[in-house]
Amino acid sequence: QVQLVESGGGLVQAGGSLRLSCAAFGSILKINAMGWYRQFPGKQRDLVADITSSGLTNYADSVKGRFTIFRDNAKNTAHLQMNTLKAADTTVYYCIADVKTRTIDHSISTVSRNDYWGQGTQVTVSS
Repeated sequence: QVQLVESGGGLVQAGGSLRLSCAAFGSILKINAMGWYRQFPGKQRDLVADITSSGLTNYADSVKGRFTIFRDNAKNTAHLQMNTLKAADTTVYYCIADVKTRTIDHSISTVSRNDYWGQGTQVTVSS
Protein backbone atom coordinates (compact mmCIF):
# COMPACT_ATOMS: atom_id res chain seq x y z
CA GLN A 1 0.00 0.00 0.00
CA VAL A 2 2.84 2.36 0.82
CA GLN A 3 6.34 2.42 -0.58
CA LEU A 4 9.22 4.41 0.85
CA VAL A 5 11.96 5.26 -1.63
CA GLU A 6 15.31 6.37 -0.23
CA SER A 7 18.12 8.19 -1.95
CA GLY A 8 21.28 10.08 -1.17
CA GLY A 9 23.60 7.51 0.33
CA GLY A 10 27.14 7.10 -0.88
CA LEU A 11 30.82 7.51 -0.10
CA VAL A 12 32.21 10.60 1.58
CA GLN A 13 35.39 11.53 3.42
CA ALA A 14 35.38 12.06 7.17
CA GLY A 15 34.22 15.57 7.97
CA GLY A 16 32.07 15.71 4.88
CA SER A 17 28.32 15.85 4.41
CA LEU A 18 25.54 13.80 2.86
CA ARG A 19 21.80 14.29 2.64
CA LEU A 20 19.48 11.30 2.72
CA SER A 21 15.98 11.63 1.32
CA CYS A 22 12.88 9.49 1.76
CA ALA A 23 9.73 9.80 -0.33
CA ALA A 24 6.48 8.01 0.47
CA PHE A 25 4.11 6.81 -2.23
CA GLY A 26 0.74 5.08 -2.08
CA SER A 27 -2.78 5.42 -0.68
CA ILE A 28 -1.73 7.87 2.03
CA LEU A 29 -4.19 9.72 4.20
CA LYS A 30 -1.65 11.10 6.61
CA ILE A 31 1.95 10.50 7.61
CA ASN A 32 2.52 10.86 11.31
CA ALA A 33 6.13 10.48 12.42
CA MET A 34 8.93 9.89 9.94
CA GLY A 35 12.43 8.93 10.88
CA TRP A 36 15.74 7.34 10.12
CA TYR A 37 17.28 4.28 11.70
CA ARG A 38 20.64 2.68 11.12
CA GLN A 39 21.85 -0.84 11.60
CA PHE A 40 25.43 -1.89 12.23
CA PRO A 41 26.46 -5.47 11.37
CA GLY A 42 25.28 -7.90 14.02
CA LYS A 43 23.36 -5.20 15.88
CA GLN A 44 19.73 -4.18 16.14
CA ARG A 45 18.35 -1.29 14.16
CA ASP A 46 18.66 1.91 16.20
CA LEU A 47 16.95 5.28 15.92
CA VAL A 48 19.03 8.08 14.42
CA ALA A 49 16.38 10.81 14.29
CA ASP A 50 12.67 11.24 13.89
CA ILE A 51 10.21 14.05 13.32
CA THR A 52 6.49 14.38 13.98
CA SER A 53 4.02 15.81 11.51
CA SER A 54 4.12 19.07 13.47
CA GLY A 55 7.91 19.24 13.28
CA LEU A 56 9.03 18.04 16.69
CA THR A 57 12.38 16.29 16.38
CA ASN A 58 14.32 13.72 18.35
CA TYR A 59 17.93 12.65 17.88
CA ALA A 60 20.24 9.93 19.08
CA ASP A 61 22.95 11.37 21.32
CA SER A 62 25.64 10.23 18.90
CA VAL A 63 24.35 12.48 16.12
CA LYS A 64 23.11 15.55 18.02
CA GLY A 65 24.62 18.71 16.62
CA ARG A 66 25.75 16.97 13.42
CA PHE A 67 22.55 15.62 11.85
CA THR A 68 19.33 17.48 11.10
CA ILE A 69 16.03 15.90 10.12
CA PHE A 70 13.34 17.86 8.32
CA ARG A 71 10.31 17.06 6.21
CA ASP A 72 7.93 18.40 3.61
CA ASN A 73 4.42 17.26 4.51
CA ALA A 74 2.97 18.39 1.19
CA LYS A 75 5.40 16.15 -0.70
CA ASN A 76 5.40 13.24 1.79
CA THR A 77 9.17 13.46 2.08
CA ALA A 78 11.72 13.48 4.88
CA HIS A 79 15.40 14.32 4.72
CA LEU A 80 18.40 13.74 6.93
CA GLN A 81 21.19 16.25 6.56
CA MET A 82 24.36 14.66 7.88
CA ASN A 83 27.32 16.92 8.55
CA THR A 84 30.73 16.33 10.08
CA LEU A 85 30.47 12.66 9.23
CA LYS A 86 32.70 10.16 10.99
CA ALA A 87 33.90 6.71 10.03
CA ALA A 88 31.71 5.42 12.87
CA ASP A 89 28.64 6.60 10.95
CA THR A 90 29.32 4.05 8.22
CA THR A 91 26.42 1.63 7.86
CA VAL A 92 23.03 1.16 6.22
CA TYR A 93 20.37 3.77 6.95
CA TYR A 94 16.64 3.04 6.81
CA CYS A 95 13.72 5.39 6.52
CA ILE A 96 10.56 4.67 8.51
CA ALA A 97 7.14 6.28 8.34
CA ASP A 98 4.03 5.91 10.50
CA VAL A 99 1.31 6.10 7.85
CA LYS A 100 -2.48 6.19 7.88
CA THR A 101 -3.89 4.72 4.67
CA ARG A 102 -7.28 4.20 3.11
CA THR A 103 -8.06 1.25 0.87
CA ILE A 104 -11.31 0.50 -0.91
CA ASP A 105 -12.23 -3.07 -1.72
CA HIS A 106 -15.69 -4.04 -3.04
CA SER A 107 -16.94 -0.61 -1.95
CA ILE A 108 -15.70 -1.17 1.58
CA SER A 109 -13.36 1.54 2.82
CA THR A 110 -10.73 0.55 5.34
CA VAL A 111 -8.50 2.94 7.23
CA SER A 112 -5.31 1.47 8.63
CA ARG A 113 -2.21 2.73 10.37
CA ASN A 114 1.13 0.97 10.00
CA ASP A 115 4.87 1.51 10.05
CA TYR A 116 6.59 1.22 6.69
CA TRP A 117 10.30 0.85 6.01
CA GLY A 118 12.48 1.87 3.13
CA GLN A 119 14.89 -0.52 1.44
CA GLY A 120 17.96 0.97 3.10
CA THR A 121 20.77 3.11 1.73
CA GLN A 122 24.47 2.63 2.38
CA VAL A 123 26.51 5.45 3.89
CA THR A 124 30.28 4.98 3.85
CA VAL A 125 32.61 7.48 5.50
CA SER A 126 36.31 7.05 4.76
CA SER A 127 38.79 8.09 7.41
